[in-house]
Amino acid sequence: MAQNPVFDTFPEALLQIDLVSGAILAANRGAAQLLGRSVPSLCTLGIFDVFVDQRPAVTVFSDAVSAQKQWWTRDLVPAHPSGRRLAVECAGTMLARTSPPVMLLTLFDLEARHKRDLDAEAEAYQRGGLSEWLRSERLFQDIERGNQLILRAAGEGIFGVSTDGKTTFVNPAAEKMLGWDTGDLVGRDMHAMVHHHRPDGSHYPHEECPIYAAFRDGAVHHVENEMFFRKDGSGFWVEYTSTPIRDRGRLVGAVIIFRDVSERHAADERLRAALAEVDTLRERLQHENAYLQEEMRIERNHGGVIGRSAAIRRVLSQVELVAKTDAAVLITGESGTGKELIANAIHEASRRSARPLIRVNCAAIPRELFESEFFGHAKGAFTGALRDRVGRFELADGGTLFLDEVGEIPIELQGKLLRILQEGQFERVGEERTRRVDVRIIAATNKDLRREVDARRFREDLYFRLDVFPIASTPLRDRPDDIPLLAMHFLEGARRKLKVEGLTLSEGDVARLLAYGWPGNVRELQNIIERATILARNGRLVIDLPSSKPRSPLVPAEASTNTLIMTEAERVHRDRQAILTALSMTGWQVSGKLGAAELLGLRPTTLASRMKALGIVKRRIE
Repeated sequence: MAQNPVFDTFPEALLQIDLVSGAILAANRGAAQLLGRSVPSLCTLGIFDVFVDQRPAVTVFSDAVSAQKQWWTRDLVPAHPSGRRLAVECAGTMLARTSPPVMLLTLFDLEARHKRDLDAEAEAYQRGGLSEWLRSERLFQDIERGNQLILRAAGEGIFGVSTDGKTTFVNPAAEKMLGWDTGDLVGRDMHAMVHHHRPDGSHYPHEECPIYAAFRDGAVHHVENEMFFRKDGSGFWVEYTSTPIRDRGRLVGAVIIFRDVSERHAADERLRAALAEVDTLRERLQHENAYLQEEMRIERNHGGVIGRSAAIRRVLSQVELVAKTDAAVLITGESGTGKELIANAIHEASRRSARPLIRVNCAAIPRELFESEFFGHAKGAFTGALRDRVGRFELADGGTLFLDEVGEIPIELQGKLLRILQEGQFERVGEERTRRVDVRIIAATNKDLRREVDARRFREDLYFRLDVFPIASTPLRDRPDDIPLLAMHFLEGARRKLKVEGLTLSEGDVARLLAYGWPGNVRELQNIIERATILARNGRLVIDLPSSKPRSPLVPAEASTNTLIMTEAERVHRDRQAILTALSMTGWQVSGKLGAAELLGLRPTTLASRMKALGIVKRRIE
């Protein structure tokens, strides 16, 4: 749209807006100056580029201008390249007979308008000359005479200042707190005498003083935490109110009422320090809570060590022995054998059980994030470090750190881990402060670390630091007695998770599980049982075992010689052995959860009848 000289030279910022597309059709130099962009660049933008993230407000304003032909608002804030917040009044006017409809948008700079108002007021006051100043002085003298008794009786400090910043009166309480006599202050620049520096020692400019602002903007200014300075140069914390004084509608000065709040400020500082410590502790607890919530989302094998095999009893005996100490533990074994479960059992039985068990999967940590993950980092330590981060060692302070897959730590990073294990201290990345922690270390690996040391892929000194108390986690195939118990436990969990009822393990199911080789150990068993629950049909589990060479079935030799033809004596013998095996595995518990009846897929009454018929007497394990 063509511009004219009046549009271009108009002192206020002008924009012509296409109300259909929102495009800026024209802009004058005033708009370019206010918005910090050139006229050509403004003409490449749209109205929503000027008022960023204010689409609803701009739409409402544009609709009002279109409907009323003229409208204004102070709710819109233009964007400035410097990030400075502009205070403007937007006035919109519809241009006549244009297609598409065009709005003339005028942006009035409220800050510039306010400065012009102050300049005009100052100019008018200056024209008043000496007589105006004398009248102001007489006004303060009248106030001082009329309120002398009140001022002298007041316990708070009170003084007045004229619009040129000169002290006009001071009460005795102010004299006492400031250490100045009235004669030393009256007629002198108040700010330069008692308010010249900020609490941190930096210079306090006159134009930023809230006391002087009271007779510039005519508003009451209340300040709670600033410092006045005594005659001897010492400072004290004050709370004050600066109230403007008017004479015939004209601002002529301000009255300041202040009190010494040094004791309150000291108490506030002590409170802030205590709250800062609480915040630090809360932040730490939040980090721990976030970590533990994350850990809870990681599906664990099961809630406790389940099994009655000799291997499990041996492991639990070792757990009981080492849990009472702070010795480092190295748990070895194949994947899926429950190494983390053993670590959790050690922690829960230790004196550190009130503090968290922090798990670190060493195989999942990128090399470049190793130090940050273990030791934490300070904000800005590297690209992407947008805030301080607490490392896993600090999270585990007072508790236990479980280093899973410790054999996967690159050898060039193992020295950093060794140092904190030896000295108990570290520095966050990007921070020089040394921190100390008290952490119990439990490590786990499915590798032969001794062989890794010989191959120079694992530091020998770190190996000896970790291998103080070794525990071997036995593969599932070497403890078949635990398979039925674990399967029943996982089935119970799957039934709750999938909300299904009536599913049990049959004798055939148990036989198939016992015959399988379990290369994936306990974790694979849990997955198989959950999959069988999902695939269940007509109340029967569908045990879908992978195609692999099974172990030899754990059945009597005579039962395997002829599986097609069986005499009645052989059938009775087989039934008797199955019941005895189930009773043995369940500790002679006939009914209830994990009982022999559930294991065999029978009702408790049916099992009791068969036991009576076969001459099996219920007994307890000694």
